[in-house]
Amino acid sequence: MPVEGGSSSGSASAARHPKQKRKAHSLSIRRTNSTEERPPGILRGDMLEGQDSKLPLGLRNNLLDLFGQIEREFENLYIENLELRREIDSLNERLTGDGQAIEGGDPSKGALKAKASHSTSQLSQKLKTTYKASTSKIVSSFKATTGSRALCQLLKEYIGHRDGIWDLSVTRTQPVVLGTASADHSALLWSIETGKCLLRYAGHAGSVNSIKFHPTEQMALTASGDQTAHIWRYMVQLPAPQPPPDVSAPCDDDQDSSDREEGEVDGDGPSEVPTVRVATATLKSHQGVVIAADWLVGGRQVVTASWDRAANLYEVETSELVHTLTGHDQELTHCCTHPTQRLVVTSSRDTTFRLWDFRDPSIHSVNVFQGHTDTVTSAVFTVGDNVVSGSDDRTVKVWDLKNMRSPIATIRTDSAVNRISVSANQRIIALPHDNRQVRLFDMSGVRLARLPRSNRMVRRG
Repeated sequence: MPVEGGSSSGSASAARHPKQKRKAHSLSIRRTNSTEERPPGILRGDMLEGQDSKLPLGLRNNLLDLFGQIEREFENLYIENLELRREIDSLNERLTGDGQAIEGGDPSKGALKAKASHSTSQLSQKLKTTYKASTSKIVSSFKATTGSRALCQLLKEYIGHRDGIWDLSVTRTQPVVLGTASADHSALLWSIETGKCLLRYAGHAGSVNSIKFHPTEQMALTASGDQTAHIWRYMVQLPAPQPPPDVSAPCDDDQDSSDREEGEVDGDGPSEVPTVRVATATLKSHQGVVIAADWLVGGRQVVTASWDRAANLYEVETSELVHTLTGHDQELTHCCTHPTQRLVVTSSRDTTFRLWDFRDPSIHSVNVFQGHTDTVTSAVFTVGDNVVSGSDDRTVKVWDLKNMRSPIATIRTDSAVNRISVSANQRIIALPHDNRQVRLFDMSGVRLARLPRSNRMVRRG
């Protein structure tokens, strides 16, 4: 039966065991501003009359309702807390009668140890669950009242591939060009300003799954379904800039201005541009599809990730295999390197991602993180000390490298998340989904915008 906080038996027990009294007080929640204390006939809006607030009355009433729900949940926990304390006192009295009194009334030994620990664990879990559910309701209520999000408009199309595009990257040095990796067995380099194709790499015998540029030189690293990774050099000359296009007309969510007939290519398509067919170096130690590759800081080593469940570390100058990183239980889906430190993160279908530390040449440590419940499609570093992981479990999580025990932010979505990307300057996370949506979030998990949706599926990375 529920009891009130001022019951005589509770007071007597608390008097006999002051230590328990202090514990009970720390867990209990004093109820204030209860609806029972409100004079009859007075509405929430009337109670707020005279209070200095710029919030609309409807919103304030909504907040009061939400806080009232939180209050009632904590009141129930408070009553359960009192009942548990009474049960502990009763058991302690029975033990005292049997000559097995616990000194100081501390129920942490003997037969009470397991029961007290279990009760405390249940209370802690209920408090966490109640807090998360209540705060989620509050956040949802604010989302409905916030202003419109940023509007995204189509600025440029890059048309030339004859199959799906798996990855894209931008050079870190001049000239600044865009690189794309495609299932049509090619990688293309583009002028960002004009949308013109500048160069085609056709050295792979399978789908090109990723492309990354060297940090200081004009070299590209591509990973392929032909079980190899290629390093190749390029030289391009940027065309003269063209007048900016008219983007005054807003883009409709279902508009697809990029749909064309299969095989249709502009006059500046890949058939009319310089083509590189021979790699500077070929890395071929994997026994399965190479799904991703990246340069380590400095550009002297590269790492590759494969469906053979391993990641390989190579010397660029000699193409020599330095380390094979094993431990994942299923196929790897992605790999990424830190921009300033010798750190590598690999993700896998085994629902984990692993952080490999090569900062100390004599010790190569690895940490395993199990923050997802389905395939981790990608995990990437940010310019700061963060890792962002995306999964088929429809969540994206932001982690702090200094404390990876739990994520600092979680983004819950309505569809599986594919290969994510984080902008270097503004720290914006781009999430491509299976449902053809591309959404933008900041590092704290706040949604910023949604890109206009086309009629083509977002390709899985």
